Amino acid sequence: MDIDLIFKIAAVGILISVLNQVLVRAGREEQAMLVTLTGLVVVLLMVIQQIDLLFDTVKDIFDL
Repeated sequence: MDIDLIFKIAAVGILISVLNQVLVRAGREEQAMLVTLTGLVVVLLMVIQQIDLLFDTVKDIFDL
């Protein structure tokens, strides 16, 4: 696993939390929730790609 992935996830988290706070303060709670869900989906897609890479590596190691 690369340390860049952790930094990318942290950057997305910081960006989403700032956007969430701005939207909540502006009275747009629905948009804030959508932004938060979008950030969650983006991070999950990044993690799923790494899990897929892990499975491919395990297959190659054990010749499955």
